[in-house]
Amino acid sequence: MTALAGAGLLLLGLAACGNESSAGGTLTGKTYLSTSITQEGEGKPPAPDTRVRLHFTDDGRLIADAGCNTIQAPVSTGDGKITLKQPAAMTEMGCPGGRDQLDLWLINLLKSSPTWKLSGNTLTVAADGTTIALTDREIVEPDAAIDGTKWTLSGVIDSDSISHQVGAEKAWITLNGDRVTGFTGCNELNGKVARAGHIITFGELATTRRACAGDDGKLEWSLVNGLKGAMTYKIEAGNLTLSAGTNGLTFTAAR
Repeated sequence: MTALAGAGLLLLGLAACGNESSAGGTLTGKTYLSTSITQEGEGKPPAPDTRVRLHFTDDGRLIADAGCNTIQAPVSTGDGKITLKQPAAMTEMGCPGGRDQLDLWLINLLKSSPTWKLSGNTLTVAADGTTIALTDREIVEPDAAIDGTKWTLSGVIDSDSISHQVGAEKAWITLNGDRVTGFTGCNELNGKVARAGHIITFGELATTRRACAGDDGKLEWSLVNGLKGAMTYKIEAGNLTLSAGTNGLTFTAAR
C-alpha cells in the first residue's frame, strides 16, 4: 500500500462521532455496489462493465474500488458531503484493458467534494454532473449459505498478505452441520466441526492416502494445515474467509 498524497477517493468515511447528518441514516458496516453511473444525464461509465464498490468499515474508513486497485482512507461525511481526512492508501496492481484509469476517475470524483444521500437501500453519490446510484450489497449479491456450498480455495492468508497457491482451484470444502468434506487437490478429506456463532472449530481431518508431490503436495499441506482448531468465519456474497489470528484461508462459492 502506498500513500497517495493529495488524492481523493470515491469514499464515504464513517467517523465514530457524528459524521452523518441529514444525508439520511447510517452507512457503518455496509457495502454498496453501483447499479448505474450517469454523466451529464447520459450513461457514460468509464468502462462498460464498471461496478463501484464502497465498503464502510466500523472504524471510520471506507474501502472502495471500481474493478482495479483498492483505495481506502478515513473521511468525514458530515453535512452530506465527502471530505478526505488524510492522504489515501492505494494498492499498486497493474490492471488490463485500461482499467487503471478507473482509479484516476475515482480520485477526481472525490476531489470535487461529492454529495451523498441515503434513501432506504439506495445510496446516491453526485458531483460535477456525475451521479452514481448504489444499492446495498446484500440485495445485489446475497451471501451464499455456509452449509451445502462448495467452497473453492482461493487464497492463503499469512499476516497481511494473501497468496494464491498453484492449482488452488482444484481444492474445495463443503460444510454440512457438524461435518466437513472436500478435496485437497490430490486427496479427499473429511472430518468433524463444531459451531458456536461465527466460530467453526475443526477437528482432526482424515484424508485418502494418495502420495502428493510437487505443487499438489504444497496445496494439500496449505489446506489441511489451514483448517485447524477454532476459526472465525465471514461470508460476503460468494466469498468465505476462515481466520485464526493473522492466518487463514479464503474461498469462493463454486458456480
